[in-house]
Amino acid sequence: MGLFSFTKSQLLKSLEWTDDSKNTLVYKYPMDGRQIMMGSKLTVRESQVAVFVNKGKIADVFEPGYHKLTTSNLPFLTKLLSLPYGFNSPFYADVYFINTKQFTNIKWGTSNPITMRDKDFGTIRIRSYGTYAFKVTDPVVFLKELFGTNSTFKTEDITSYLKSMLVASISDTIAESKISALDLACNLLEFNKVAQGMVNAEFNKLGLTLTNLVIENISFPEEVEKAIDTRSSMGVMGDTMDTFIKYQAAHALRESANNPNGNNMAGMGVGLGSGVAMGEILSEGLKSTGSKKECPECGASLNAKAKFCPECGHKFVVAGKKKCVNCGAEISAKAKFCPECGKSQNTKRVCKKCGFENGGTGKFCSNCGEKL
Repeated sequence: MGLFSFTKSQLLKSLEWTDDSKNTLVYKYPMDGRQIMMGSKLTVRESQVAVFVNKGKIADVFEPGYHKLTTSNLPFLTKLLSLPYGFNSPFYADVYFINTKQFTNIKWGTSNPITMRDKDFGTIRIRSYGTYAFKVTDPVVFLKELFGTNSTFKTEDITSYLKSMLVASISDTIAESKISALDLACNLLEFNKVAQGMVNAEFNKLGLTLTNLVIENISFPEEVEKAIDTRSSMGVMGDTMDTFIKYQAAHALRESANNPNGNNMAGMGVGLGSGVAMGEILSEGLKSTGSKKECPECGASLNAKAKFCPECGHKFVVAGKKKCVNCGAEISAKAKFCPECGKSQNTKRVCKKCGFENGGTGKFCSNCGEKL
């Protein structure tokens, strides 16, 4: 019978895997007690990698293509087996086909809300969901870290674990970025890129690459959403404290008018008192916005209490003050001399020669021409 007494049924002459599934990550070729012949044919299709394992140790990795198994392309396995006779005898090894294509449209979401510190709303909790895609980029690391010795390994076996890594990384990204909730919701595409980079650092440790990450939505608690709506309504009128007071007063007045208990006397009294108070607040608010003055220099309209014009910088004289007739400094209305230049504030100057009272700032008497 010769040196080796293997029957043809015990020898494998060809190895290949035709993937007819959509979710298989790893397929272990069924050996069924058979051994591989020297010179056997190995076919590795595109988006596949074949890995030979002997006694639990990863030996050789084959990229896509057609391979005839010889000692030249099985260097590590040859060393592990150390078979005599030029390694012409049949040998045994486990063969794993790794699927390296992209697995897309895998859904993720936050089962528990993410707590974040927001500069506008304080500490809040947000929820988020979306999809992601990944693929195996380092088959050796992937087999060592995740696969083990299973006969098959599907995406369902790993997606829960990847989802937990994904949510944890996104939570860290939000905390480190210190982005406000409003900015976060308005810049999802930019945040996707930042989060994807941080998540990939964790995926790479498993021999995987996150090829795409989509954050479809970020939702806020009901209280925060109401606060956002309120801020948007205020934004139409202008974001000032006066605007906020008027907005709150108008809102409270409307709620009081819609109060179902307003038919009884007590409710009417409370409603009337609230209405009067709100009316006063509104009146004061309207007064503050209605009191305007015009800048004498540039004609800009500004608040009546403004001390400087925001357009040209003109300084207004405060009540009880006046300007020096000589240098223009602001001085007390009762001052007779300017504390800045020492000039007398008496605008009527008497000529020493003829006794005529001269007005203005002229240097000579308008009656006799004498120098004042």
